Amino acid sequence: MLRMDSPAFRTTDGEPVPTVTAAEMAEVDRVTVEEFGLGIVQMMEHAGRTLSRIAIENDAARITVVAGGGGNGGGGLACARHLAARDRLHRVVLDRSPEEYEGAPATQLRLLERMDIELVEAAPTSEDSATAAITDADRIIDALIGYGLTGPPRVVAAKLIAAIESASAPVTALDVPSGVDATTGEAPGAVVDPETTVTLAVPKTGLLPLDHRLVCADLGIPASVYAAAGIEYTHPFGDRFSVDLSRAE
Repeated sequence: MLRMDSPAFRTTDGEPVPTVTAAEMAEVDRVTVEEFGLGIVQMMEHAGRTLSRIAIENDAARITVVAGGGGNGGGGLACARHLAARDRLHRVVLDRSPEEYEGAPATQLRLLERMDIELVEAAPTSEDSATAAITDADRIIDALIGYGLTGPPRVVAAKLIAAIESASAPVTALDVPSGVDATTGEAPGAVVDPETTVTLAVPKTGLLPLDHRLVCADLGIPASVYAAAGIEYTHPFGDRFSVDLSRAE
């Protein structure tokens, strides 16, 4: 069980916040969905909406979302929809063809398609278009790879990470920066170096070595889920939907 007496992070109000490894977060997700019935699409909505709120705190008018095919990408696609509703979306870059998205991320993608939002596929035939969509942005949302990273990012993801890193726009990463091991903080290959990371539910242990703004977003997961997953937890959000975190002394 994770202990709260020596927390790795605290909120700006001094509330302790535990960290979890990738395996522990996977167990939280499993318990949330299978035992408590909270849907993945619901959690993606919370993630995407909070991410969009944080992304539009600045004056960026051309925000590009780079979305992978997993749960992290689904949150990014939900964010893109909220950005589009506020006329702040520039482009959505996909790391695969739209037909390859499955499950909840596919649900989010279909919503964007019905809104006639331009989707740029990072395929060899459109690689220049994907790079331009990233480098032309005022801000970039990194929703490419989440806590499920195993090994270095593959060819397409690595190229997208390189494009993100070569762009001059600041980056907001979802959950963990793409290329960072969510448990260890190590980068086995290409990696995004963001200005801000919006981590979901609870921060991951791999965020501890990183030195940039860290925000924790509430996904609406009940405290009883953490208890069932063996994690000692106190709700740190109060009446807020996200909180800035600092490393505990």
